[in-house]
Amino acid sequence: MAKTSPEQSEKAAVRLDKWLWAARFYKTRALAQEMIQGGKVHYNGQRCKPSKTVDVGAVVRLAQGFDEKEVTIQVVTEKRQSAPLAQMLYVESEKSLERREQNAIARKNNTFFAPHPVNKPDKKQRRELLKLKLS
Repeated sequence: MAKTSPEQSEKAAVRLDKWLWAARFYKTRALAQEMIQGGKVHYNGQRCKPSKTVDVGAVVRLAQGFDEKEVTIQVVTEKRQSAPLAQMLYVESEKSLERREQNAIARKNNTFFAPHPVNKPDKKQRRELLKLKLS
């Protein structure tokens, strides 16, 4: 398998949705297109279309589940590769890493304060809960 050199990556015109798919941010190109059109992906601080051509050094801010990532494009490619190779296509900013870590801690702490019950309340318990809510 041949590696993509920086000279080759600058010559290639790759769509943003294709690059996001190749970098393994989204499972399918269709999903990447939906996220871009839905405003979940910003290219250099602005909303864009899926057909936007990407450049080396551009900053992409994207949403993935609960997390929001800010990455700088290092290599432009349209071929989907293995996950370790895909991680070499970009560099995530330190600020983004800190923010994701803080959000993960907050989500984890939130589950301690709002635990889910083991099972659903039965009919009698539901009536008691309704009495408490109405009074």
